[in-house]
Amino acid sequence: MLCRLRVENYALIDRLDMELDKHLNIITGETGAGKSILLGALGLLLGNKNESGTIHDESRSCIIEGEFDLSGYDLESFFEENDLDYEEQCVIRRMILPSGKSRSFVNDLPMQLSLLKELGYRLIDIHSQHRNMLLSDEQFRTAAVDTIAGSKPKVREYQQIYALLRSAERELERMQSEAEALRKDEEWLRFQVAEFDAVALKQGELKDAEEELKVLENADQIGEALISFRNALDAEQVGVLEQLGLAQNSFARLADGYPLGVEFSERIRSVVAELKDLGRTATDQSERIEADPERLQKLTDRVNLIYSMCHKHHVQDLDELLAKGQELSEQLNAITHSDENILQQKAKINELRTQARCVAEEIHSMRVEAAGEISKHIEATLSHLGMPQVKFVVEVESQEELLATGCDKIRFMFSANEKVVAQAVEKVASGGEISRVMLALKALLASKSKLPTIIFDEIDTGVSGRIADAMGEIIESLSKNMQVVSITHLPQVASKGESHFVVYKQDSVTNIARLDEGERVEEIAKMLSGSQVSKAALEQARLLLGK
Repeated sequence: MLCRLRVENYALIDRLDMELDKHLNIITGETGAGKSILLGALGLLLGNKNESGTIHDESRSCIIEGEFDLSGYDLESFFEENDLDYEEQCVIRRMILPSGKSRSFVNDLPMQLSLLKELGYRLIDIHSQHRNMLLSDEQFRTAAVDTIAGSKPKVREYQQIYALLRSAERELERMQSEAEALRKDEEWLRFQVAEFDAVALKQGELKDAEEELKVLENADQIGEALISFRNALDAEQVGVLEQLGLAQNSFARLADGYPLGVEFSERIRSVVAELKDLGRTATDQSERIEADPERLQKLTDRVNLIYSMCHKHHVQDLDELLAKGQELSEQLNAITHSDENILQQKAKINELRTQARCVAEEIHSMRVEAAGEISKHIEATLSHLGMPQVKFVVEVESQEELLATGCDKIRFMFSANEKVVAQAVEKVASGGEISRVMLALKALLASKSKLPTIIFDEIDTGVSGRIADAMGEIIESLSKNMQVVSITHLPQVASKGESHFVVYKQDSVTNIARLDEGERVEEIAKMLSGSQVSKAALEQARLLLGK
């Protein structure tokens, strides 16, 4: 419930501060005084986008602030789901900077505009004249029936299944399209995969092969070097090992007379041991390494084949080539198993469609049951509003196709004369009839929901006299269970409110004032007779107010 509204520096408003009653609040004023501006400010507070012309004085910011009492409206879950601190007394503030940038706050904590808009939907329903056209919007009609039927939780359950169904259908389309594209290249893929299978590439084999090739290509020179080294070590009398052995023995004999002799002897022994090991390795290598033209050719062919495949598949090395082979194999495997996968996906879709249809039929039953209640209520209300022969029918027609909110097409059928066949209300009802239908529907919706506040912006357009009084009674009855703000030009409606505000323009600036009892009589008299208030108008105003 909106307890207080403050507006500063918005359009033609310099400063405005109004405290609202928890039941029925009436707002009146001459055409052009700024009633629509007040609604524009409230719309910004509830998350509407900022448009040009918002700021009155461009040297300072525009600030719109609303104090709300949230107790008893089951909004705790919304705050919890969006990581907001819930407080029964909530302050929402919207600030428009001179630069045009906007900032929003809830209880002094910044809030994204999209989230503020979601919260706004849960706080206030602003119903203006153009919203009468909502009757032509099937989404609105469906949502209205679901609110009255109490089927919204079931609709949310359906929409979760429906979203999975649509996602599965899109995936099936992708799978079929991909399979079709791959089948065009199936023969080429099989050839490529067969080539990779035949080559049987192994991780790291190119490096090993190239290292072995280098050895085989220089086998003769390597063998000669090894043999030469081995001969240098082992040659009789002049071999390195023979000469070092003699030197070691000589130093060993000098140990007593030459202290360093022992050290020289041991170090030479170590060198001899290392050289002997090198000699054995050289001997082993010389026996192993020999020219092998057949092996050389085989390795050369293998390396050339790998590089040829790299070039063919536009890759840089063996690792990328192996990855390419894996990719081609997976593509071929996808073709091989595509029919099976597509059948599984179709089975999944059929299961989801069955689930969705089952829930949609439950929703359909709830809507059909509510349709009769809606028709009776609106016919009774419209009869009270001067349409005793009205016919109003809510048609709930089940469709073969599953829709976003179930399987139903919902139409509101209307006839002002019970003997005339009812047709779509948006096609045959006049402006005044549309206004009355919307009021009747809003009254029913309000009784079924916990919306804190509803604002009627001249919903009574196109009616007068006794009908206007009846509309005022309905609006007044609504205010017993919720906060109602009615912007009206009808004295019959204006007389119903507990709090009466008048919007007026002074020095090109829009202002608002709360009227006391005397001022209220004067205002309603003006609405009855114009700017020149007659005694008859004053008397009639007192009668309307029950004074």
